[in-house]
Amino acid sequence: MQVVRLASETDFDGWRRAARLLRGADVSPDDALWTVDGGGDLFGQTTELAAAAASFTVPREFVEVAERVVLHSSGERFALLYRLLWRLANEPNLMHIASDPDVARARDMAGAVSKAIHKMKAFVRFRQIEDADEETYVAWFEPAHRVTEAAAPFFVRRYANMNWSILTPDRCAHWDKALLTFTPGADPADAPSEDALEDYWRTYYASTFNPARLKVGAMQREMPKRYWRNLPEAGLIPELVKAAEDRTSAMVRQTPSEPNRRVVRQAQRLSRDASFEEGAPTSLEEVVAGVDFCRRCDLWRDATQGVAGEGPAKARLMIVGEQPGDQEDLAGQPFVGPAGKVLDQALGEAGVPRAELYVTNAVKHFRHELRGKRRIHQTPKTSEVTACRWWLDAERRIVRPRVIVALGATAALAVCGKPTQIGKARGQAFQLADQAQGVVTYHPSFLLRVPDAQEKARAYAA
Repeated sequence: MQVVRLASETDFDGWRRAARLLRGADVSPDDALWTVDGGGDLFGQTTELAAAAASFTVPREFVEVAERVVLHSSGERFALLYRLLWRLANEPNLMHIASDPDVARARDMAGAVSKAIHKMKAFVRFRQIEDADEETYVAWFEPAHRVTEAAAPFFVRRYANMNWSILTPDRCAHWDKALLTFTPGADPADAPSEDALEDYWRTYYASTFNPARLKVGAMQREMPKRYWRNLPEAGLIPELVKAAEDRTSAMVRQTPSEPNRRVVRQAQRLSRDASFEEGAPTSLEEVVAGVDFCRRCDLWRDATQGVAGEGPAKARLMIVGEQPGDQEDLAGQPFVGPAGKVLDQALGEAGVPRAELYVTNAVKHFRHELRGKRRIHQTPKTSEVTACRWWLDAERRIVRPRVIVALGATAALAVCGKPTQIGKARGQAFQLADQAQGVVTYHPSFLLRVPDAQEKARAYAA
């Protein structure tokens, strides 16, 4: 019989060294006894194991499972792992046989350890030590398995700027803002019983408890009662559960409050989008007919009419402006005002007949403010551009242009779906999602506002 003495209950490295020697010396699992006493030689009977050792490999999956199983509280864990190691020499695919009793037991133990680490991360509650020279926090916790060292790095990352200690019956972890150390297990009396902050925590917990969503079984599975004695909020749970049914009934009887306006607007928009998608236009005639009755945003209230695009249904080039201006709003046609004249001049100099283009706007209604009797142009809001993009997308689907030129920032937002700096992006071709080539440049109205002749000439050339 070979007696193996490991340095600690979680001595994975010691187990691995001993298991390698035992397996190399062909020592049967029945002839190996694993103990933990922390002293003396690794083996109680060394004989000639080191000389008989032979090299061999095991699947990575086995190592990962073994690292977890070693942390289990079961006294059979070391023997179970060595038995699996012994069998792997002749059964290389053993770890893939889920029905094998040894494999199933090891996987169950590894899963229990992982769950214990998760519970430790969730249920550790620190308490402040009042008489410490420097602000220090201590927690008492009783994990289901020996997982303190495995879970400690999480708390280092989470509370890196605190001095803290986590005390458990088997192992204690300590962090001083620089170094993580471990000491032997402690007693509950070594940890403070409560601190001043716990009343605040209990108040917060009670205020966030939703009786309408209470599922006692699920709660107890996620928060087993074995952890309750160390949770400040646990004392509130029985009363909260008891009162949940009455509180839920009271909530149902209560007169509904006014819904949040923002939520209402969002719901209306989603409903509107859904209804529009059901009747998406399939021809430019349907676009023209539908734009005038569009209610996707509020611009229709102050506009004379909706202004759809115009041009051939199979135009190779689509030009997208910002929105109808004062004259376009009255005429019901795009680009017939001062900016339209600048556009016509540029097209004429380029030898491109406007009749061969499809010309439209990102927004189909005129956004403006009244100053006396004058209607002064206002840039459309992002929400209005987004709402009206549905019409532009319909025009793009129907016309299927090869090139789309966006005139100005509003048009670029509608075409590209994101803000674009015209000065940096102008003249550079890019591919759109529908495979069309996109180009952005200045809006003709920009030229009308530029006082400097040279600057105006540069922008016009662009």
